[in-house]
Amino acid sequence: MATRQGRAVFDIWRTDARTALSRLPRHHLHLVRALAPPRGSFPDFLNPPEASLGLDEGVEAVLSTPRRRLGAEMNVLTRAPRWLRPLAEGEPAALEHLGEALRGYFHTALAPHWSAIRAQVEADRAVRAREVLRGGADALLSTLGPSIRWRPPVLETAYPYDRDLRLDGRGLLLVPSVFCWQTPITLTDPELPPVLVYPVVRSYRWWLPRRTDTEPRTLARLLGQGRAVVLRALEDGCTTSEVARRVGVTPSTASEHVGILREAGLAASVRDRNTVLHVLTPLGASLLTANGCGRE
Repeated sequence: MATRQGRAVFDIWRTDARTALSRLPRHHLHLVRALAPPRGSFPDFLNPPEASLGLDEGVEAVLSTPRRRLGAEMNVLTRAPRWLRPLAEGEPAALEHLGEALRGYFHTALAPHWSAIRAQVEADRAVRAREVLRGGADALLSTLGPSIRWRPPVLETAYPYDRDLRLDGRGLLLVPSVFCWQTPITLTDPELPPVLVYPVVRSYRWWLPRRTDTEPRTLARLLGQGRAVVLRALEDGCTTSEVARRVGVTPSTASEHVGILREAGLAASVRDRNTVLHVLTPLGASLLTANGCGRE
């Protein structure tokens, strides 16, 4: 994230997060940074599969890590301070401290932007789903990004160091990530279920607009019938031309409607090669559901 491009993509979040995080207990911030340093490996137990079920489930899985695994995986930290030893030994107080730090960091740095984060992930999933329908697994693996190359039967990635991960009949879980920058990452332990975390495709202005005094006026423009129909058309993800065909308007009108929905935080757009795919944000989906228009 330290490159010029990285700053352009993340500086808005970084500025907001830095201000908010300054209000957290300093020892919580030190703990999070020590366990997840900006560079180098970090313990696999911080990425439990249960996290897909929600924050509470993920934190509980982290805190339930067996003592032997805690100590072994924390050895991957190149500069682990001595004060991490109680956590490596599984002391209850240290684990409780970790749970508080993880929850505090999430609610402070991520929760305020969660709708924007989820919108980018959902947009990426829509792109991947279209690739699978277009050409199966080959098309999906061939379009994961410039740092990932599919040369059957090998998936090559730009990685900080040489490493081979053999599936040996196991599946590979692909995880789109907003904060994964340029190069994908995977778990350190090859015996764990194979996971590849890859960067989502996004523009430099991918964050949802901050709330301002003009936002109510933007939302009021959504009350028109035309934009309501366009909002409904975005449930499955579609391009501007597809919106125009579904709704029965010109491409320029469809583009205008989608732009207003995007400004209001109800839609997100992601580029897929030569086309732009539009999808609902969680807020947009909730609005449809609240008005009885969403999918059951």
